[in-house]
Amino acid sequence: MLLLNKSTIQNFYSIDDCMHAVTEAFRLFSDGKVNVPLRTQIVKSDNKSTFLCMPAFCEKNNSASVKVLNMFPDNISRGLASINAQVLNIDAETGAINCLMDGNYVTQLRTGAASGVAFKFLAKQNCHKGALIGAGGQAATQLEAMLIARDLDEVQVSDYDFKRAKDFADQMNEELAKYRTKIVAVSSANEAVSEADLIISVTTSKTPVYDGSLVKAGATVSGVGSYQPQMQETPLELLQRAAKIYFDSKEAVLAEAGDLLQPLQKNQITQTNFIGELGKVISGELTGRSNDEEIIFFKTVGIAAQDLMTAKSIYEKARANQKGLEWE
Repeated sequence: MLLLNKSTIQNFYSIDDCMHAVTEAFRLFSDGKVNVPLRTQIVKSDNKSTFLCMPAFCEKNNSASVKVLNMFPDNISRGLASINAQVLNIDAETGAINCLMDGNYVTQLRTGAASGVAFKFLAKQNCHKGALIGAGGQAATQLEAMLIARDLDEVQVSDYDFKRAKDFADQMNEELAKYRTKIVAVSSANEAVSEADLIISVTTSKTPVYDGSLVKAGATVSGVGSYQPQMQETPLELLQRAAKIYFDSKEAVLAEAGDLLQPLQKNQITQTNFIGELGKVISGELTGRSNDEEIIFFKTVGIAAQDLMTAKSIYEKARANQKGLEWE
């Protein structure tokens, strides 16, 4: 069995590689080619700490995987990662586990890639400014995927902890210098979104983190952080203004995402502008953006098909490049 830690994966596998894998994952999933049960969730009594298990199988490309992931948001205050995970890549012919890889990093990669793919297919072509709300463990890959999807002049970053936003922006200006995008910390999410063409929110907030009325016409918004019914980082005003709403998985989103569940339950929105899954836009079955004035919202809670295709592509590239440690 091959063992792959984060630093090894970073050495040969990029977020751009992952965006190709996730594009295929969305297409296969929406085409019904991936067997993905709704993930198993066990939530502790604090209603925040969560144990998750996410299996997936695709007979069409002979792949299988299981991700075990635990989300503990309060770990941030302890100086620890909020996500702890491992991914098992499985030989679909024999059932043998052929690779164990760092699930934290796989999750960061595929979650960032989801926003990047959404922007690639849904954003207007001429984008100049981005906004990133939340500077935690998922932020770096979200930011880089945004920069791959569109050539931006500036991205403004906000976080409830301004120092963390500032430190993150300083670090990203160094690490992502090749994109030639100015990355700057700002004091509020409202300031960040007001001129943004691309917006990503990646928080675990139970209340909206910005004013939806400030989002300008033509913006594309990726809501990443809300993965439980009690979480609601996306403002009602944004959902009411959105011309089109897309999903990674409509079933998963309407089972888990408080961003949409709460306003639906209160009859504050309807499903009138729920267009469908991003995979069907990728395959050409659904239309994406129709004009440069539409506000488009993409909601992702993450599906095991993303982990499946990411793990498969990482494993294959590791073997091709003779990376990783063999565990006999």
